Amino acid sequence: QVQLVESGGGLVHAGDSLRLSCAASGATFSNYAMGWFRQAPGKEQEFVAGINWSGISKYYGDSVKGRFTISRDNGKNTAYLQMNSLKPEDTAVYYCAALSSATMVPRGPSYYRYWGQGTQVTVSS
Repeated sequence: QVQLVESGGGLVHAGDSLRLSCAASGATFSNYAMGWFRQAPGKEQEFVAGINWSGISKYYGDSVKGRFTISRDNGKNTAYLQMNSLKPEDTAVYYCAALSSATMVPRGPSYYRYWGQGTQVTVSS
């Protein structure tokens, strides 16, 4: 099974950028599709972005399209989420998740078997 550890969260001002990292271990990273999700207090978990095993196919939630970019480096066993033009409504705990799949990159969190512990992102106005 794969273990996931997120890093890179923090407190920033509106308009700033952050890059989150998700380091994977314990399995062949390229066997997994990766997703980023977030959850704000009192809200449901939200799909942010997903990427297939090769990095060719990428998907985004509507609220982050054009601002966030997902990527992965299979040689470094790491997935990334570059977040630009951050807004206060982006404030949440961000989680990376992994799914053993050659084709699927689902938006539903229940499809993902492995999860990191989360990293807090706070955007002040």
